[in-house]
Amino acid sequence: MLGTALDAGISPETLRKIESGRVATPAFPTIAAISDVLGLSLDAVWAELNTSDGGAGPTRSGRNARERLAS
Repeated sequence: MLGTALDAGISPETLRKIESGRVATPAFPTIAAISDVLGLSLDAVWAELNTSDGGAGPTRSGRNARERLAS
């Protein structure tokens, strides 16, 4: 998580707050930066948010978004 946050240009605490839901509506540039670091398109992030299973589906790499955030 530390590497993901620093590569995205945000603090690890900010990423933890987003991940835990303590930041309900993160700024678009923040989401775009995190998506870029994780290798996800914004379209993929939007699709993950709109799936009925809460976004647990695999991405292009075969890992789901939660697994990528945890790494």
